[in-house]
Amino acid sequence: MLAPSQREHIDHVLAVSQKAAPATDPIHSSWVRCMRDYGLDPCRPTRAHIVEHARLREHQDHIEEFLGVARTGMEQLYKRMAGIGYVLLLTDAHGIAVDFIGNDAWACELKKSGLYLGADWSEVRAGTCAVGTCIVEKAPITVHHTDHFDATHIALTCNAAPLFDPTGGFLGVLDVSALTSPSPRDSQHLALQMTTMYAQMVEDANFLRYFRDRWVLRLGSAWSMVDVSGEIMLAFDADGLIVGTNSGARRALRPLRRIGGDTLIGRPLGDIFREGMDAIWRITRTGFAADRSALSTDSGEVYYGAVMQPRVAPRVATPSTAVAAVSAPALERLAGDDTQMQRLIAQAARLVNRPVNILVHGETGTGKEVLAKALHESSTRAAKPFVAVNCAAIPESLIESELFGYTAGAFTGGRSKGMRGLIQQADGGTILLVEIGDMPLHLQTRLLRVLAEREVLPLGAEKPVPVNLTVVAASHRDLRKLIAEGTFREDLYYRLCGAILYLPPLRERRDLDYLIDLLLVAEGAEMGTTATLAPAARAALRDYAWPGNVRQLRNVLRFALAVCDGSTITPDDLPAELMAPSDSCYTPTADSTHPVRNEAGELQAALRRHRWNVTAAAAELEISRATVYRQMKRYGIVPPNQV
Repeated sequence: MLAPSQREHIDHVLAVSQKAAPATDPIHSSWVRCMRDYGLDPCRPTRAHIVEHARLREHQDHIEEFLGVARTGMEQLYKRMAGIGYVLLLTDAHGIAVDFIGNDAWACELKKSGLYLGADWSEVRAGTCAVGTCIVEKAPITVHHTDHFDATHIALTCNAAPLFDPTGGFLGVLDVSALTSPSPRDSQHLALQMTTMYAQMVEDANFLRYFRDRWVLRLGSAWSMVDVSGEIMLAFDADGLIVGTNSGARRALRPLRRIGGDTLIGRPLGDIFREGMDAIWRITRTGFAADRSALSTDSGEVYYGAVMQPRVAPRVATPSTAVAAVSAPALERLAGDDTQMQRLIAQAARLVNRPVNILVHGETGTGKEVLAKALHESSTRAAKPFVAVNCAAIPESLIESELFGYTAGAFTGGRSKGMRGLIQQADGGTILLVEIGDMPLHLQTRLLRVLAEREVLPLGAEKPVPVNLTVVAASHRDLRKLIAEGTFREDLYYRLCGAILYLPPLRERRDLDYLIDLLLVAEGAEMGTTATLAPAARAALRDYAWPGNVRQLRNVLRFALAVCDGSTITPDDLPAELMAPSDSCYTPTADSTHPVRNEAGELQAALRRHRWNVTAAAAELEISRATVYRQMKRYGIVPPNQV
């Protein structure tokens, strides 16, 4: 039997949700989602759902390392909140409460209300609530009494703040809730502030734990507090490249992100500050700016800096302690005079013999497998096996046996003597896991165990087999997004990304001529022929946008070599799509988030900043002058004096 207050609440939810106009308030927007997207009915209140123990254990395992860090912060917060009737929940990205602190005397009532370990507070299950709506909004929120969608929960008051992993992926929610509270919504103002503050503390503690083997730059507006304040933190490696940013850095430094992506990770730290990397290396020698010198950004912000040195790390290659570059011909052949690629090659050369797994990101066709093989050939493992596994190409029913192998008689249809899996075949060498994001979730758990214990258990075997290998994983997908969606294990991600290498798309590289000549010779040798490019044909290759990247360039050259008559490739020998107008591949739209629209806008803005000096604009964008002219032609950008 519904109480009058519950019936009144249901009527209000229905009235708001059925309005034609879109809701602007986050609570009302959530009500609309609950009815329109999830099919929830406010007329049918549902009791809180507690998942079974086995499923809870799975959710806890996914963020096991983070739980220990978060528990310490939760205990500190509970000491301040317990006396006024609050309990604490920590949920994962799916809204499942993986940790809980509350008064045991209220255990029955808390469990009945869903303020308990294992409770599912996702919007799709519980309707509008602090945890579920925080997951959607990715921002702190209070859901107080009748803000809840489900009438079962209107006695509760809940405050939630999001938690992000060390590379910016969504991790979970910290929630502070109470069974009863004063009626005014303003009564939760302090509780929300405390929740947000401790969520940041937990997140930053996890950031420092994860990057304990890297340098961490702290920034603050007050010199006296910078050595203890972690409001803005950036982790960087010995090459001065940013490998991690905390939430404060992502908020404060957002306007400084340049063309080519929406993240600072992988970019030179010195590019952020007018003083350059030399000023940061000076800070590393003392730990902080002893002379109170400040670091200033291009957009005018001024910060004081302090640097935490790595607890366990190799000697850093500062200007005064630089080490000789590693000779790696296989890597050096990958690029010409492109700045981004030369930086990547220098970083990769330092990694080839280090005991770290490597994650390679890049668009489809950028050459991730070629880079992985060059890493292997440049290492001391070059004489050992290099095994490439395409996780997206092997049928799911076979991938387990292919990766881990099996013993004789393990299953019907297998080889009579069993089979050594691909992981075991790569023992002593390198295994490349292509499109790792497509690996089934249950096999990710097994792979994690292999990486952690350095041994593999074939199907049907009783004893594991030791393996010694370096893993290179490659993906064109955003693995952090997959983690948030629950299709990729967070702990496996951290095992794989001992180092991250970003391959730029071909349209951003300024060594196109080098690649054309390199691949033309390689493909010609494979086909038993030789040919040169006519100037018009080379110009057509230069003007094309290359959505398929290096793989497409290779295919185009192979086609041209096959059809050309004689020893010269002319425009008539190129595929038809290359000779179409250049905007047929990338057509700018009115959508301001479109990558090409952004690229055109960034280029035009750079040209205006430098008063249409192409050389200066090219230097700022780290592309060649020829690329600037090609892009100006593609996007119809004309200098004012030529209009």
